[in-house]
Amino acid sequence: MKSEVGKLGEQNAAAFVAECGYKIRETNYRKPYGEIDIIAEKDKVLHFIEVKTSKYYPETAFSPEIRVNARKIRKLKQLCETYLRETRVSHEQPWQIDVISVILDDDGSVREIKLFENAVFEKRY
Repeated sequence: MKSEVGKLGEQNAAAFVAECGYKIRETNYRKPYGEIDIIAEKDKVLHFIEVKTSKYYPETAFSPEIRVNARKIRKLKQLCETYLRETRVSHEQPWQIDVISVILDDDGSVREIKLFENAVFEKRY
């Protein structure tokens, strides 16, 4: 069930960024040490997007994006650097890590979707 919720969240997030004018380059970029959910481009900036999804529970509601902790951020940065090297992206190419939070109702429909642009910025972790 957990993976179904995550998959549904990622599908909705991909549709959301496409509607917002992003060109999706790749989804589910995997390495042995982790995954980038969505890699997209908009206004000549490369966006590495982490999607966090949860079901809506009114009595214990929390924002899914709080699950992007320091350990996850380190892995995301490593994955981004690997992708940039592997695809030979220019060193001048601007890029950032964004987070999309998706909250689903019991029927799987989107209750809320939020984009946090440049959510992970340069600082020590």
